[in-house]
Amino acid sequence: MHPTLNIAIKAARRAGQIINRASLDVDKLKVTVKQQSDFVTEVDRAAENAIIEVLREAYPHHGILAEESGLSGTAADSEYQWIIDPLDGTTNFIHGTPQYAVSIGLAQKGVMTQAVIYDPNRNELFTASKGGGAFLNDKRIRVSKRYRLDEALIGTGFPYRVFDHIDTYLTIFKELAQKTAGMRRPGAASLDLAWVACGRMDGFWELGLSPWDIAAGTLLITEAGGLVGDLAGEADYMKTGNLVGGNPKIFGQLIQLIAPHRTAKLNA
Repeated sequence: MHPTLNIAIKAARRAGQIINRASLDVDKLKVTVKQQSDFVTEVDRAAENAIIEVLREAYPHHGILAEESGLSGTAADSEYQWIIDPLDGTTNFIHGTPQYAVSIGLAQKGVMTQAVIYDPNRNELFTASKGGGAFLNDKRIRVSKRYRLDEALIGTGFPYRVFDHIDTYLTIFKELAQKTAGMRRPGAASLDLAWVACGRMDGFWELGLSPWDIAAGTLLITEAGGLVGDLAGEADYMKTGNLVGGNPKIFGQLIQLIAPHRTAKLNA
């Protein structure tokens, strides 16, 4: 295992311990509203601080992009950048819904090289290193083999902060709901992507995601034999936040269906 990945695993597990302790007494948490339907708790911040502490100790000169604290470190000078979501699925967490995860990715010169997504509820650790495959608790994982859209289970995330593109989203959703085996919206994009990587879902799509939502999960999918792209199937998803992923057959069919609904505004 790559030593950098080991450090990321250590950081994710430490964050997971903080989250698990707090989950025993969710009602006592202090919750702050960042904007409509976008929450942050003291747990998000404590978990993020714990992750950054582990990473800083091992790699003091690496840049860090984290959901709660933003950009820090020598990102401009370093070819390495950690991209962190300390608690993806905060809304689920504060409602006691057990679907959330810690997501940590490392980019080298803009290319994702290491990925860890840790689900502290199920104690499931998803990991990937570029060129080294994807794993769940040390067991190799692959995307599903389903090739028909009407047999495919597809993950998504409803718009909840910005509603500029909700009509486009609902149009795509309506068409996919009629042409797939089912749509799922569990509420933590990083975990949805990990589930695509291990074959629990056959594909995924969402609009307006942040880099920390998708950095680790996209590497997991590609290392598990899947494909990821923006709404046109191109590699611009980290910039636009519009993402489609899946096994190769389902990915192609999703792009074919979604691409005509793109607007200039959506991909701006």
